[in-house]
Amino acid sequence: METKAYNDVSPEKSSNESPSSKDPTRVVEEKGIRLGEAVDLYGDVGAAEEYGYVSRGLKSRHIQFIALGGTIGTGLFLGIGRAFTAGGPLSLLLGYTFTGIAIYAMMMSLGEMATWLPLPGAIPQFCARYVDGAMGFAVGWNNWYNSAITLCAEISAAAVVIQFWNGAKDINVASWISIIIVLVICLNIFAVGIYGEAEFCFASIKIITIVGLIIFAFIIDLGGGPTRDRLGFRYWNNPGAMKEFKGTGDKGRFLGFFNVLVNAAFSYGGVEMVAVAAGEAENPRYNIPKAVRRVFWRILFFYVLGSLAIGVLVPYNDDRLLNAIENGEPGGAASPWVIAVYRAAVPVLPSIINAVILTSATSSANAFLFTGSRYLYALAQNGQAPRVLLTCSKRGVPYYCIGITASISLLTYMSCSSGAATVFTWFQNLCTIASLFTWVSVSIAYLRFHAALKAQGIDRSTLVFRSPFQPYTAWFALIFFSIIIVFNGFYVFGPFDVNSFVTAYVGIPIYFVLYAFWKIFKRTRWIPSAEADIHTGKAALDAADAHWPERRARNVIERIWFWIA
Repeated sequence: METKAYNDVSPEKSSNESPSSKDPTRVVEEKGIRLGEAVDLYGDVGAAEEYGYVSRGLKSRHIQFIALGGTIGTGLFLGIGRAFTAGGPLSLLLGYTFTGIAIYAMMMSLGEMATWLPLPGAIPQFCARYVDGAMGFAVGWNNWYNSAITLCAEISAAAVVIQFWNGAKDINVASWISIIIVLVICLNIFAVGIYGEAEFCFASIKIITIVGLIIFAFIIDLGGGPTRDRLGFRYWNNPGAMKEFKGTGDKGRFLGFFNVLVNAAFSYGGVEMVAVAAGEAENPRYNIPKAVRRVFWRILFFYVLGSLAIGVLVPYNDDRLLNAIENGEPGGAASPWVIAVYRAAVPVLPSIINAVILTSATSSANAFLFTGSRYLYALAQNGQAPRVLLTCSKRGVPYYCIGITASISLLTYMSCSSGAATVFTWFQNLCTIASLFTWVSVSIAYLRFHAALKAQGIDRSTLVFRSPFQPYTAWFALIFFSIIIVFNGFYVFGPFDVNSFVTAYVGIPIYFVLYAFWKIFKRTRWIPSAEADIHTGKAALDAADAHWPERRARNVIERIWFWIA
């Protein structure tokens, strides 16, 4: 079925619904996949036509590039510098590698669920269906708030990055904030395909840049730069491979390594976005497994090789890097990549890297507006947000959800004045570990999903995508991220710092207060495996599978492109 056929929904509402009008398989055949999915979830054609439904307008290349580089933002280019100066090159490499393994384990679990039921928003629905309605409520609202505030943070970062160039320093930063807000709203409000094209372009820039920087690091390390200085692993010997942190000897080196684990977890934030977009992907049973497997390459090339490259190019005690981080200098001044370019005496590259950081921040703002609106949409489908939020435009855009999420971006203007900036920082601090709770919730949801399949007599070998080594993979991710949540603020206890303690741990009571509120308000219960709803919405998706056109490569170039995207 062509994409147009998916979006074909008859505008005529039948006052006398026939029994077949409630059969999602029949609706898919007669009125299109989009209406069929809505009928399967809402239970009748009337509600489906009243509210509309999201559109599967994200093509294969959109999904693949969202998986590879969709939410890579300032964390990889700027935030990694703080982890590097706290732990040293070996701690950085090990920290990002171990965290990457846990992320991959979580994504395999999420990918299996999202392939079985590729729903918009996905994660709150999985938690509410398989675990407990209270968990769906908690993770949904926690994720929405996290996405909305991170949207503000990325817009603020982009506006500050622009000031790297002298010509922009005299322009009020509020002007840049306004331009970026309008841009990301325009990319989201008209059609999901426009958002997909934007992310495809943004991700392409980031991928090309990271690959180029890794090649640059290899050349410089072997003495191919203007200075002809062969670096090798010089900085692993002096000042050293592992920096001591909050202690001396082995204890200090271990704490430095653990501090990197915490920072690495924050840098991976948003990696689950490909599952959030599953409800709007073409041919999801093919594209989502392919995209989830690509996360491995994203982790390997961007984070593992990237951290190795930084470790051989820059010493962790570089004065320029330490001063830039301490003073909060604008733009890419605090990026170890920019510092590496300066040390290699390549004059033009700092501005290029800064431009990419600007692109990355804008891309992340775009992505978090999308994910925030879809989390809100998923909550509405769960009955945990006003039902009016289900309303979609003719092009399948949940415009109320986008409008409400985008309105939070106005908080970004608080960063323009010193007093309000302190309040804005507090808003940001409220969601420091929200992503970690998301990953823990995904792991718990998968364990319950795995048990539900067994209890309801469904053989996992029949699944389109089956993640390996389950349920041990999910248990590993659950334990790893739980440890990070509990000990992420270990540094605040010596000496005790109240502000740092609140920043590190305020996310824990927020999550559990949300959970307890819905638990008490709705008197929800832990769902037995035999009663978990693993089928609602699946009939229409199964019927749609036969209608997606098969992609056949006609030549070598197409074969390569289809492998990539």
